[in-house]
Amino acid sequence: QLQLMESGGGLVQAGGSLRLSCASSGRINAITSMAWYRQTPGTQRELVARIIASGNTNYADSVKGRFTISTNKARNAVYLQMNSVNPEDTGVYYCNAQTPCGPVWGQGTQVTVSS
Repeated sequence: QLQLMESGGGLVQAGGSLRLSCASSGRINAITSMAWYRQTPGTQRELVARIIASGNTNYADSVKGRFTISTNKARNAVYLQMNSVNPEDTGVYYCNAQTPCGPVWGQGTQVTVSS
């Protein structure tokens, strides 16, 4: 069974940087892509960034040029480097892995950007 664990959230001032990490354990060879989503109260979870097995990435328009998604060589962890953050980046960030059996989610980590 695949499990995901996020870390690195916290409070940051607008204009600052934060790095989120997500470690996977279990059936990591079943992962076809990994991604970061975020959610704020009363809204649906939205895609922030995704990286697929080939290394190709895609980003939400709101974070392009500011956020970078990456994985480690073993491809059992995914990171989100968040630069030039703004209050609109506040939310709970969830790590996601796609597998042939469906999506797997982490518990989420809170990111709060103060103005």
